Amino acid sequence: MTDDRSVEGDGSGEGGRAGAEGRGDGSGERRPSGRDAAGGAARRLPPVPGFAVWHGEGPTPRQRGKALRKSVPRSAHAEAPRDTERPDPVTAVERSNAGRLPELTPIRVGRMAATPFSFLRGAAGLMAHDLTTTPVTGIGAQLCGDAHAANFGIYGDARGGLIIDLNDFDETVHGPWEWDVKRLAVSLVLAGREAGADEDTCRAAARDAVGAYRRTVRLLAKLPATEAWNAIADEELVSHTDAKDLVGTLERISEKARRNTSARYAARSTERVPGEEGVSGRPEARRFVDAPPVLRRVPDEEAAAVASSLAGYLGTLPEDRLPLLSRYEVHDVAFRVVGTGSVGTRSYVVLLLDHRGEPLVLQVKEARPSALLPYVAKAGFEVPDVTHEGRRVVLGQKRMQVVSDILLGWTTVRGRHYQVRQFRNRKGSVDPAALAADQMDDYGRMTGALLARAHSHSADPRMLAGYCGKGEELDEAVAAFAMAYADRTEADHSALVMAVRRGRIAAEMGV
Repeated sequence: MTDDRSVEGDGSGEGGRAGAEGRGDGSGERRPSGRDAAGGAARRLPPVPGFAVWHGEGPTPRQRGKALRKSVPRSAHAEAPRDTERPDPVTAVERSNAGRLPELTPIRVGRMAATPFSFLRGAAGLMAHDLTTTPVTGIGAQLCGDAHAANFGIYGDARGGLIIDLNDFDETVHGPWEWDVKRLAVSLVLAGREAGADEDTCRAAARDAVGAYRRTVRLLAKLPATEAWNAIADEELVSHTDAKDLVGTLERISEKARRNTSARYAARSTERVPGEEGVSGRPEARRFVDAPPVLRRVPDEEAAAVASSLAGYLGTLPEDRLPLLSRYEVHDVAFRVVGTGSVGTRSYVVLLLDHRGEPLVLQVKEARPSALLPYVAKAGFEVPDVTHEGRRVVLGQKRMQVVSDILLGWTTVRGRHYQVRQFRNRKGSVDPAALAADQMDDYGRMTGALLARAHSHSADPRMLAGYCGKGEELDEAVAAFAMAYADRTEADHSALVMAVRRGRIAAEMGV
């Protein structure tokens, strides 16, 4: 079995659950045996694999979702994780550093040690371990896997417009939808505490995020399939989530994002190559400038290996993208440190120049196995075979986003898997820890709605809506969980800080 199933599932939201029924029919129900929707004579056309088969017998997806409340009451989501075989947090960080570049892991530890929210950002695997002891309904979705509040942002589409959506998919995998929702809720509490908000405000942000998720899946469940797929355009997002207090912040971030381009980055981070003057019909040669520890030039052999891998990358793109890239020449490669959870993985920027010398910068970022993978199996979900980790990330991203980077692909460099994407593609992000207290609930509602839309591409929103329901029971339960788990994360962060001070683990702070 290839890794397609980690992304494609069956449209019902149950495709990854062990023993689930109704694979591949779009509704999550068993295929009928030649009977029509009313249980009468056989239809003229046979069922077509990959398409829905409608029939009248048995409960609807919404009814099936509602029935799950009997086995997993919505109030059960308030339960805190049990400490069964839980590693101490410092050991968990050390284990997550395995396979990373050892000279960069102190930077990663330093970033995680900065604040409890930063610790959470780097500890997706530890939280997944904890979530295996919490209730799940068995409804599966394509997960972001790291749906914390800082992993939503703005990016550019192919026509120069700006999109607001999830924007990090390193950990994406098919699994229980509740895990993304709970991670978002916990992150809002921690970000609010870091911003100085009181406990009631932090709880309200978590509760409102879940409430917006619940209301959004209910809305999507009522829409025709194509409308639901692309629902809640960006211009409708603020009104849909009543996030009016965020308007000014989003406008400022959008304006900054419009300036965050390859051209601007190349102007700051490259220089003309001495002794290589441009000739007619060819752009002036340029190269990256060392800016350690974040950006550094790499040896010629390493640069050549990365550049050569782009030939394989082209084969992962739709053919209509190839004429565009054929108009660029590859000029240079550099190593660039990224993120918090990603620090220590291999990540390169590649400078391309067109005939006018205008730059396009690609990022070639190592794709490691999802930190959630060992834990979704413990939660009862099938673990697919993954042939290429970069492919897993790319297909997961395309499954969850309404619009994705048109140059998104994958490649292999020296036996390691990488994803490839545009770098600085008019990207902007909200720092949730810098929001005013009266903006936290607005941001919670906005991100909750975006997460619901992303999940509805792989999980049937009718089933999710049936389970989540009209009332606020789920909202209150997850908010209670978020407050308790935020306390646990603060304790984990304190343990890491103490380990750094005592020299148990190396950290480079402030980088």
